[in-house]
Amino acid sequence: MNRIYYIGGSPCAGKSTTAEILSKKYDLYYFKVDDFLDGYQEKAALKGRPICRKNTEMSSEQIWMRDPVLQCEEEFLFYQEVFEYALADLKQLPCKNGIITEGAAYVPQLMKQAGIPDSRYMAITPTEEFQISHFRKRKFVPYVLEGCRDKEKAFENWMGRDVLFAKEVRKQCRQYQYYSIINDGSLGIDELVSRTAVHFGFCD
Repeated sequence: MNRIYYIGGSPCAGKSTTAEILSKKYDLYYFKVDDFLDGYQEKAALKGRPICRKNTEMSSEQIWMRDPVLQCEEEFLFYQEVFEYALADLKQLPCKNGIITEGAAYVPQLMKQAGIPDSRYMAITPTEEFQISHFRKRKFVPYVLEGCRDKEKAFENWMGRDVLFAKEVRKQCRQYQYYSIINDGSLGIDELVSRTAVHFGFCD
């Protein structure tokens, strides 16, 4: 798995765009782990993993009206429960020129436990202001919150969860000495891509 490059972090930071550009520029296989999380959750729930089983049973109201601190704690537990499935899928992918993969599922602590070196992992997280401003522009937000009686409060809780998640990711990056970029919106995508490429040792 030494030809796999991982970008972790939290939502609305620029991970997907960065990975897509690098995959095309360097002819890498792009694996977007978020696209497979529902399937991983179903597998884990069937195995009795408590958070995944709980997630499949909750309504939107129950999910988003919880305290953000609890949501954040359970988000990390969720990624612990499904992490093995992501690693298993990565092992099956074609790896001619390498693989680039991204998603919040790649939590620094889990990456360290899996033995992923710092040269193959980094995290990108947004500032609170950048995160919220971009989430408000995303067309999928109303669909995610469908079924919530107080959608503004649900959105506030969701954003609170992700702010806490980003802070914890940055803390873990410091703890495990992984490279971390904080995106406050002042970094253009070209700069973000350039810094990521340099970290991974890509050459033009």
